[in-house]
Amino acid sequence: MTGEEIKNLLNDIKNGSKSVDDALEVLKTFPYTDLGYARIDHHREIRTGYPEIIYCAGKTIEQVAGIFRAMAEKENNVMGTRATPEMFEAVKKIAPEAIYFPEARIISLSRKAPEKPDSKIAIITAGTSDIPVAEEAAITAELLGNNVVRIYDAGVAGIHRLVDKLPEIRKCRVIVVIAGMEGALASVVGGLVDKPVIAVPTSVGYGANFGGISALLAMLTSCSSGVTVVNIDNGFGAGFSASMINKMK
Repeated sequence: MTGEEIKNLLNDIKNGSKSVDDALEVLKTFPYTDLGYARIDHHREIRTGYPEIIYCAGKTIEQVAGIFRAMAEKENNVMGTRATPEMFEAVKKIAPEAIYFPEARIISLSRKAPEKPDSKIAIITAGTSDIPVAEEAAITAELLGNNVVRIYDAGVAGIHRLVDKLPEIRKCRVIVVIAGMEGALASVVGGLVDKPVIAVPTSVGYGANFGGISALLAMLTSCSSGVTVVNIDNGFGAGFSASMINKMK
């Protein structure tokens, strides 16, 4: 339940449209619903400003569908990351209005529009191969109520592709930089802007990339101040953090 829903429940009791027993039935799910295989935190949005988000990888199709059903019943916005098309088909049987973003691997079920600030988030990739991770970050940020500027394939091998976008980038409040290989783009961007930069190393690269370790270490040891780093291929984490920064008063 949201804070507004609790307030409405108390008003219903006061005006007699709901009994105390009705209220107790509603509050049985306070603060979570136990499905046996998952305990759904309905009040996370009250505490953090964002609803609980489902990490679908490692769960069965039936478990993902069950979690979506439990959350949708509370009229919450529901988002599932790392979801397969098969999971989406199961969710769509429960909630026909659900949407799937195949490149980002995200399922979204929107019940209410989140507050959207005027400021923007820039999502920049070094190469086209980094776009799936970038889309996870971009869709996450958009579903959480942000305007996103996408600038893809602007890596250091052709730095002029980045330079001509700098005026647009500098208008954004926070910048997410996504790169594999040697991960140099985050340091370059960090040295050109006065905004926080969230770096995302990807597993894109040849053998010595070690599945993203080379990019991760390069970003962690960046000489540019103001660069923070999330885990390898963690587009969701970057999009979520960027949203929190962008929505700060």
